[in-house]
Amino acid sequence: MQKTILMKVFKFGGASVRNPEAVRNVVSILELFEGQQLVVVISAMGKTTNALEDIVKSLCERRKLDFDKQVEDLHAFHLDIMVELFPERTHKIYAEIEDIFDELNEKYDEQVPDNFDFEYDQIVSLGEVISTKIVNAFVREKGLSSHWADARKLIRTNHSYREAEIDWTRTQELITTRFLPNFEHSSIQITQGFVGHTAEAMTTTLGREGSDFTAGIFAYCLNASDVTIWKDVPGMLNADPKWFDNTIKLDKISFAEAIELSYYGASVIHPKTVKPLQNKNIPLYVKSFVDPHADGTIIQASTDSDHLIPSFIFKIEQTLYSFKTKDFSFIVESHLSDIFRRLSAIGAKINLMQNSALSFSVLVDQSKMSPEKVVAAFSDEYDVRFNENLELVTIRHYDEATIERVMVDKEMVLEQKARQTARIVMKNKA
Repeated sequence: MQKTILMKVFKFGGASVRNPEAVRNVVSILELFEGQQLVVVISAMGKTTNALEDIVKSLCERRKLDFDKQVEDLHAFHLDIMVELFPERTHKIYAEIEDIFDELNEKYDEQVPDNFDFEYDQIVSLGEVISTKIVNAFVREKGLSSHWADARKLIRTNHSYREAEIDWTRTQELITTRFLPNFEHSSIQITQGFVGHTAEAMTTTLGREGSDFTAGIFAYCLNASDVTIWKDVPGMLNADPKWFDNTIKLDKISFAEAIELSYYGASVIHPKTVKPLQNKNIPLYVKSFVDPHADGTIIQASTDSDHLIPSFIFKIEQTLYSFKTKDFSFIVESHLSDIFRRLSAIGAKINLMQNSALSFSVLVDQSKMSPEKVVAAFSDEYDVRFNENLELVTIRHYDEATIERVMVDKEMVLEQKARQTARIVMKNKA
């Protein structure tokens, strides 16, 4: 039996390292756990990932002026943070970050690969490399024993750039042999979220917001005692405060409930994060980096508390497409197979589906799929109708009162109910 190693895994997102004050706050949290073995997964600083995505587009579209300006602005953003954290400009962190931006600038003079997703991963992953180098240097500056670990050499994936799948066996081997021994001389190891590598040592990424998943991967491979995701919220809330008044913190929910909520679109936890933790019964905490002593939310095995508070997940700007065969035949298995094949071919991500005898309907994000594209993909054999500017609300542990609450000034377009979950497509009343 594998020996249990008592260590904690922390994940800090971009907001928690967005400026010098935030970086100092991260160190103050780490100091609360001095002497314990900590795996610290850190995202890119602030909006760096968005900025790097713009840089990739400018590079691939050969817009040199835009590329140069975007790289310069991103360099200045990080330099401003470093100047406050490291007043001595002779500190070696300046040369390390300068080297990364020099390599980034040189990208424009290299041949751009035909595979956009490949180039995306090589460049966008640099945000995590930069942030972890800066944070690790500052942690060491404050006297904590810290080691910088390169996740691009630890997490093995396939070649699905931008959405890489984990090779769990090889990742387990690499973390055990290359990462774990570093705790013999450092109590803290700081590494990157979101990134991995292929067998040929090419960098991959795990999908947007994949840093939570990285924390789950390390916890699983190390048999960690628990995982904490540090956020700018007090824990998991029963709804997004942007769309819902009087939100309530969920003190305790099960792994199964967290998976359900993330599947339907709850944004606090990355959908892939929970499953490896559930497999080894490793509790997951969601806590506030603003108030680290507060309890937050714990996600664990027991389902006893799941039904106590209803949760609401909103998706706005939705389009409902309905497909009918042109020969007025019933929708049968062969039609469903054909419809799914066509949707997959145009990259549709389905938020809800429903079928009747004569039609099949899907709900998708309006911004990600234009009606022209859908109609072009189906018009040879299907009549396509669509309804735009809809909203989708999913209610876990609903009752009629909760449904009435979300339907104020709304008109129902479609409703689905199961024992624990109600899903309602609606639009504003005329």
